[in-house]
Amino acid sequence: MELNTAEPVTGTYPDELRLAFLTHAEARETVELLQLLEQLDPGGRGPAAGQLAADLARRLPTP
Repeated sequence: MELNTAEPVTGTYPDELRLAFLTHAEARETVELLQLLEQLDPGGRGPAAGQLAADLARRLPTP
């Protein structure tokens, strides 16, 4: 199947408000849990979790 790139992608979006994927509190808790994973698994996925935590933390507004 080939994609038709000649026509622009269009869509409709609802007018009602939608919830964010994560609330501010959930995002902060996610960062904390990723930092904990970094400490608990220094030889495995810990460094990647720490990097992701840092990237997410930079995107969060300061309280």
